Amino acid sequence: MPRFPKPAEGSWTEHYPQLGTGPVSYQDSVDPEFYEVERQAVFKRAWLNVGRVEQVPRKGSYFTKELKVVNTSIIVVRTTSGEVKAYHNICRHRGNKLVWNEMPLEETSGVCRQFTCKYHAWRYDLDGNLTFVQQEGEFFDLDKSRYGLVPVHCEVWEGFIFVNFAKQPEQSLRDFLGPMILGLEGYPFDKMTSRFHYRSEVKANWKLYMDAFQEFYHAPVLHANQSPTAYSKAAAEAGFEAPHYRIDGPHRLVSTSGVRAWEMADEMRKPIEDICQSGLFGPWDKPDLGEMPEGLNPAKCDPWGLDSFQLFPNFVMLFWGQGWYLTYHYWPTSFNTHIFEGTLYFPQPRTPRERIAQELAAVSFKEYGLQDANTLEATQSMIESRVLDDFVLCDQEVLIRHLHAETAAWVEDYRNKTAGV
Repeated sequence: MPRFPKPAEGSWTEHYPQLGTGPVSYQDSVDPEFYEVERQAVFKRAWLNVGRVEQVPRKGSYFTKELKVVNTSIIVVRTTSGEVKAYHNICRHRGNKLVWNEMPLEETSGVCRQFTCKYHAWRYDLDGNLTFVQQEGEFFDLDKSRYGLVPVHCEVWEGFIFVNFAKQPEQSLRDFLGPMILGLEGYPFDKMTSRFHYRSEVKANWKLYMDAFQEFYHAPVLHANQSPTAYSKAAAEAGFEAPHYRIDGPHRLVSTSGVRAWEMADEMRKPIEDICQSGLFGPWDKPDLGEMPEGLNPAKCDPWGLDSFQLFPNFVMLFWGQGWYLTYHYWPTSFNTHIFEGTLYFPQPRTPRERIAQELAAVSFKEYGLQDANTLEATQSMIESRVLDDFVLCDQEVLIRHLHAETAAWVEDYRNKTAGV
């Protein structure tokens, strides 16, 4: 896929001529047939983030991930040698799901020395080797070395665990990430171990929710109730525009300036924010995390608000200028439903007050996330009416244009490669 140059001054969209400036179709968000091809063309070919190494902190630590979009469940485990590996969560005997607790479709985690099937007690070691077969003599010429767990391509970058479901990935993970994402190397991810997690089932196509976080054109309107009426009205009339957008291969970035919450007028802050010294932008006390990587705050905003890195297809890393970050995942479950996951990461709190400040930031994020999700079902229902065939986008919505164009390019590439096969 092509990499786009950094734009000069002027219209962001016009500096990416491959994207055009005309109306955009949302056929890719309402067509069940397109979704079936998208599953093969995108989610079975791209590198997908499924978690972080802190979820498998020691030998034998594991977690499972349910991935309906590729019709499988996987086990991610830290092996005896300390390597992180992934396997399809299926027993080689009769196809039973290997690792689960009371509810087979729910994800689970834990620590073990081996994996034992609940059905007939076949056992596998942490490297996926079949080590024990109940009544092995009853089988016909069974060679256990041929019946280990089915591996999934798995690589780790900066503590993020990625998997790839292609028989042979078309790119290494580093090549797939490219220069813009690799520019984040050196961020202190390993220090961000205070974690808050949210998960929700959303009745909308996965790309529509990604679109909601790819522009700030909506912010003064959709989030107006979070501010005093007079301020919200003025903000809606003035609008908001981020100072920097960037596209690199399949990935995207929007970077914004920020505000220092404690310097805002008293009437613009909630009393709880003053009490806890925290809010949407995070705790007011910024931790000392050392020198930041060059890839952050490319527009050199002062004050800097946030950078939102959109990793194709469905993973977002959002870094806040106040010294913390969060991730979003959008896991399709059908052409018009998906699972949204939001995870916030902070340094470990040193005092109860620091913990409360983090919790307020997490609750504030959840409120804003609910507001962003609130329009999605209404959007999905009406674009499925097909009353309109396409929709106009402004210059600030260039990243939306790119996501849909990139998805279409991957689908077209897949169709060309599989034509006649």
